[in-house]
Amino acid sequence: MMRHEPSVRTIFREGDEVVLAEGTYQGTLGVFVRFRTDVHWADITERDGSIRSHPVAWLDHSVRRAEPEAV
Repeated sequence: MMRHEPSVRTIFREGDEVVLAEGTYQGTLGVFVRFRTDVHWADITERDGSIRSHPVAWLDHSVRRAEPEAV
């Protein structure tokens, strides 16, 4: 299993595509919604449309793969 070390400089903005890099639901993709009152937690919209809270330390920006260009 790959170990992810979160960066204290990571900045999340509303609409950013994120992935859970740690925790029970590791690999879950979603969209950043907002920080909670406790800024160590954030809400993300998951692929099924549900909004769930996760520790910010578990989040990382997801990397969208570029679609191949049509020739």
